[in-house]
Amino acid sequence: MVLRPSSGEPVKREENPAGSSNNLRGDVLRVLGVLKVATVEQIQQISAPHMSYRHTDKEKPSERKQARTASHTGALSDLRKHGLAENGGRLPGGDTLRNLTPMGLKAAARELGRPVGEMGDPARGAGRTGASHPMTVNEAVLALLRPKLNLSELAGEPADVRAAAQAAFDAPAGLGTIASYATEVALPATGTWANPGKGGAQADIVITAPEGGVPLLFVEIDNCFESAQVLAAKIDKYMRFCQRKVKDTGAKERPMWRTRWWVPDGRHSDQPHPPLLLVFNRIGPRNPNTVIAQLAELTERHWKGTWYDAGFHMYDGKLPIVVTGMKQLQEHGPAGAVFRRFGRPHNQTLLEAIGNPRREAHDARKQAEYAARQREHKEELRRIAAQHKAEREASRPVCADCGTRFTDERWKAVEPTGWGAPRETHPHLCGDCKQRAVTAERQAEHEHQEHDPAVPEQRAEGGWLSRFRPGAG
Repeated sequence: MVLRPSSGEPVKREENPAGSSNNLRGDVLRVLGVLKVATVEQIQQISAPHMSYRHTDKEKPSERKQARTASHTGALSDLRKHGLAENGGRLPGGDTLRNLTPMGLKAAARELGRPVGEMGDPARGAGRTGASHPMTVNEAVLALLRPKLNLSELAGEPADVRAAAQAAFDAPAGLGTIASYATEVALPATGTWANPGKGGAQADIVITAPEGGVPLLFVEIDNCFESAQVLAAKIDKYMRFCQRKVKDTGAKERPMWRTRWWVPDGRHSDQPHPPLLLVFNRIGPRNPNTVIAQLAELTERHWKGTWYDAGFHMYDGKLPIVVTGMKQLQEHGPAGAVFRRFGRPHNQTLLEAIGNPRREAHDARKQAEYAARQREHKEELRRIAAQHKAEREASRPVCADCGTRFTDERWKAVEPTGWGAPRETHPHLCGDCKQRAVTAERQAEHEHQEHDPAVPEQRAEGGWLSRFRPGAG
């Protein structure tokens, strides 16, 4: 809402003809807050992927692109008017780069729920050098994120378009949400988070998606312009950062990276550093296959684990290094078997590559064996208990009168006790028969007393009772 200049009355803001820009401002702030610099098409692909399947009736690709990004272009225009965003130059193909101002970064921090100090600096002037590296970083984020489109937004589209969208929707999911990503993150080997010193690294991408099995992943992008030696020096910096320890509030030392990111504690004596993913985008002159082979040899001391006879490696204090190609990543995503971890002979999915499948399989087998032993032990205890119960039932006394087996209570009552305890009067009878027997005995005794002859009265004369008669003596 804005105020009418003449009357001061509130009036509704004029909406962008392509759709309300206000609803998209938060999306644009979140995407640019993560990527730092991006084209409007990249912003649309992340925040509204269903739009990529709209406007298919337009003939020219440029017309389709303009129609699909019109709403986000309006939102960027709105943000620019408020001093939150600005144009950052052009790519060689003509696309305009967009970035946030310092005030825009603060607004993006609120949208992402992050401290302003973790947002980094505005990416001003990126377009002057062609922005090839930032654009490759953005493409890697898109390939790893693989945003899920909303099929309900395409209900009115042609059948072939809906089929293509359905295929994209059914493809394996990516990692996290846009809020799971950060770019250009300083990893200080000296200094502080806010003021890094010399010798540290800067991760192109940091991913925190514990719900997807990736609590923390560093990503380095290479456009195949750098030698294996230069990349090895970068990995040395990653290692220095990972090995750096600081004191927490309890004066206890712990890795510095744990003061910013949460990662579950590893197994005892098997706690590797956060993994590093290298994505090679073959646009430069160097052959990535040659560079990867040299790099693995140069950095072996950082990633090589210790072999155990149980059939797996342990990587305590090591840096897992995984490599892949941009084309393979874009085609298959994190769920594809296109990732090769240094020291392993075959490609794996990302989760397998950054994990320890052999150790996990060994632990699963051990857990299964332990569970089986527990079941066998419980079954043996059950069998022994059943045997004891059967033996006890076989020795349970039987009533000599009615033939009924004794109850547990009656059995306990007839069992021999201490010397001072009263003896059971009818140990061979059950409780009911004992009661009847006792009743019968009492009745018989009573009848016997009634039929006994009375004692004759003693005569007073000469008898010893006479002395007690009144007046006697």
